[in-house]
Amino acid sequence: MSSEHVILNVNVLDIGIHLAAWQNSGLPPTAFVDPGYFADMARLAEHGTLDALFLADGPAIREDPRFKPSRALEPSAILALVAAETEYLGVIGTLSTTFNDPVELAHRLLTLDHLSDGRTGWNVVTTYSPQAGNNFGLADYPERSVRYRRAAEFVDVVLALWQAARSRVPVSHHSQFFDVDGLLPLGPSPQGHPIIVQAGGSPQGRALAARSANAVFSAELTFDAGREHYRQVKGDARKQGRSVDDVAILPGLITVLGKTREEARRRFEHLEGFLPEFYSLDRLSTVLGYDLRGHALDAPVPKAALADVDPDSFTASLGFRESIVRAIEENGGTLGDAVREFSAGGHRIVVGSPQDVADTIETWFRRGAADGFNLMPDVFPSGLEDFVDHVVPILRDRGLFRREYAESTLRERFSSVSSLDRTG
Repeated sequence: MSSEHVILNVNVLDIGIHLAAWQNSGLPPTAFVDPGYFADMARLAEHGTLDALFLADGPAIREDPRFKPSRALEPSAILALVAAETEYLGVIGTLSTTFNDPVELAHRLLTLDHLSDGRTGWNVVTTYSPQAGNNFGLADYPERSVRYRRAAEFVDVVLALWQAARSRVPVSHHSQFFDVDGLLPLGPSPQGHPIIVQAGGSPQGRALAARSANAVFSAELTFDAGREHYRQVKGDARKQGRSVDDVAILPGLITVLGKTREEARRRFEHLEGFLPEFYSLDRLSTVLGYDLRGHALDAPVPKAALADVDPDSFTASLGFRESIVRAIEENGGTLGDAVREFSAGGHRIVVGSPQDVADTIETWFRRGAADGFNLMPDVFPSGLEDFVDHVVPILRDRGLFRREYAESTLRERFSSVSSLDRTG
């Protein structure tokens, strides 16, 4: 297999990333609590030889359930089901370092890695949602700097336990957040232990990624920002004594597909027609941390909305905010333009033909802005079906993607991607 294959995971966000997906999928609106739904999406992804099924998660209600029913099943349970229903597809779950115990999580994920024969990954997040804090009875939600210090130590403990599963030398860890002595009651998995994915574009998140992650789920919206982030994380990995090939950069990519650009545009506009009034404006307000109501949509985005914020007092995702602010500043345009372009989900969106999506993937991959993508179809199952049936063949014809699985573990699959000196 060519070392130039692009990594493609599918992020199964509810019934699709678009708010109106549940009204347009053809599935029951509660399909996201049906185990068969996830098994079906996994089999479809494996039919397309995708690398992994990815699950985002947070231990609290995120969306207003009047507008979007979403995320109910615990991710590691879903991934155990997916692993049992597939033979090659990787399984990557999002689990918080703020609301878990490192010993229990290390045991749970290493167990899943055994059950999947070495196809498991852990997406490390610190969780920025105050609602999650309320669920866990936290009167004062930890500041960002505290959450990331805990996350760094949490990852250290988990890795030490996983490495000790092979060496059988007991862990002795005593530091600010955790005191751990002992071993897990099982040995190494076929890939040693799960791979680590990091999601978050803040400086603390990038530092954690450079030190420990095998992959980064990033949120850059423009090619220039993507290439800058790519070089920065790879360069930081070098400074940590790692190879640039040790960490794969995987931006999120929202896809709205049609046979032609016009057909895709009609599909997108149809979905947008289901949005409640002011929803997109309010969503962008939340991402920026600035109330945009009352500002004219035909005027520029208020400068105050784009000004720097205090990282510790800002409660939303700092990485999403930085990416969107940069894209707005680079693109210019009106507030209405920004609402339409950047409130769809915080990631780059391509509304177009299969060739348009393939072109974006190829450009970012070959020109040093990405090693692959976390795909986020607008609506399941049709968005994933269209990608597998129409985009994957184009990527294969261009020599960018596999025609069949070659590696047995997720670690081998991610490691097969060569940087090709694309950081230069």
